[in-house]
Amino acid sequence: MAMPAFEIEALIRSALPDAEVVIRDLAGDGDHYAAHVVSSAFAGKSRIAQHKMVYAALGERMGGELHALQLTTAVPN
Repeated sequence: MAMPAFEIEALIRSALPDAEVVIRDLAGDGDHYAAHVVSSAFAGKSRIAQHKMVYAALGERMGGELHALQLTTAVPN
């Protein structure tokens, strides 16, 4: 079962309320997305730690409903 982009965005925003989130469906199948997430919560954290924060927000849906997520993260300028 595919996961709509708005659900991915909502899950990320619930964990990172200040996040700017841009989601793109890469294959048009609702299973393969790219997400760009910008949050002040990432300040001082490694890229790996930032990605883990996003994956934690998605929980068990990652690898299940959401098959693939190409992720980029950043701290606001």
